[in-house]
Amino acid sequence: MNRKIKSIRPFIGSKNFETARSFYRDLGFEEIVLDAKMVVFKTEEIAFYLQDYYDKNWIENTMIFVEVENVELYYSELLALNLPQKYEGVKLTPIKYLDWGSECFLHDPSGVLWHFGKFK
Repeated sequence: MNRKIKSIRPFIGSKNFETARSFYRDLGFEEIVLDAKMVVFKTEEIAFYLQDYYDKNWIENTMIFVEVENVELYYSELLALNLPQKYEGVKLTPIKYLDWGSECFLHDPSGVLWHFGKFK
């Protein structure tokens, strides 16, 4: 195949759409409203769609891995945002150092699990 893929954009749901939108804006993503029930969030080279739709089994099994340059710096910036204190259900898990690299974890207000990691 001679196609050049430019991006991949997952769709995620939200338990409370307005709370989730606020959370992702606080996380530093730029929001672009597509319609009353869907927005796209972007930062640098990545983007994802947030929907005003909730299915517990789907949301609680959604995981997204974002590769970052420096996990320690990214984790300290996440800590400084105080997201678990600001949003019910948000959990920030400290860095784990593994054979393949390192990562920290952030659950959004709906239960979507974000991995922020760096490969060795």
